[in-house]
Amino acid sequence: MERVSKVEARANYRLLVEFSDGTHGEIDLSGRLFGPMFEPLRDAAFFAQVSVDEFGAPCWPNGADLAPDALYAQIRASS
Repeated sequence: MERVSKVEARANYRLLVEFSDGTHGEIDLSGRLFGPMFEPLRDAAFFAQVSVDEFGAPCWPNGADLAPDALYAQIRASS
């Protein structure tokens, strides 16, 4: 499984994601920010606090995170 090596918040709830093998792309999360963990990410300033955790997953200070393998598959499918 590839790990996220870099993540950057973009406008309109998008993430620019780069993986350890160099695969990279943009993920649109605008339609996925619901539920107790992800609703706080609707605040653009909070969304911008994304980082990469020790497991190579994009995460936020409230504990919300995204599965790197699902992101990798989505980016590979769209390229």
